Amino acid sequence: MKLNNPFVITISREVGSGGNTVGQKLAEKLNVCYVNKQIIQALEEKFNLTSSGIERLKSTKKNWFTDLFEQVTPAPKSTITVGGYTYSRHFQEAVTVEDIFEAEKEILNAAADEGSCVIAGRSAFFVLKDRPNKVDIFITASKERRIERIMAKQGLSRKEALDLIEKIDTGRDNYVKRYTDLSRYDMRNYDLILDMDYLTEDEAVEKILAFIGL
Repeated sequence: MKLNNPFVITISREVGSGGNTVGQKLAEKLNVCYVNKQIIQALEEKFNLTSSGIERLKSTKKNWFTDLFEQVTPAPKSTITVGGYTYSRHFQEAVTVEDIFEAEKEILNAAADEGSCVIAGRSAFFVLKDRPNKVDIFITASKERRIERIMAKQGLSRKEALDLIEKIDTGRDNYVKRYTDLSRYDMRNYDLILDMDYLTEDEAVEKILAFIGL
């Protein structure tokens, strides 16, 4: 598959698979922007939330305005400003998790409009489905490999690593299903699937480069 400039490469990955590092290294090789934490940072600015708060809220419930008050700083406890409007607890149904998804869509499209880029997660395979010159990649690994990697990188026990994997896997899949009506584990969503049980991160990057003809 030959990609021309400008292009978009989306990287969907299982937590602990090494997909984030693969995405970073791929972007460096291609000398393009890697869009990952920038999305979270933009959401933090837009909603005045911590990154962990965003992930927790968007994966667990539809209406999160009450929880939003507990995350926000330094806004007064009785009010919060979102999207230029000030809300009070009385209007707790006014802001929903849909705002997060819509914000992500705006950021993803803005990033793609800027030029060639590699985008990690955020349902980008779906949000940017109509973009020309795009490749969607899924990076996976066995649960055992993922557990070992998380234990090593985050200093967690085996049980803690397994609990983290199950929590994030469930949250991400629920979020994707809610807004795309697709499962992130449906391999038909992707052009290339890489199993990291048999690849180093650098080898994965080389396979992607070969696949896109660059």
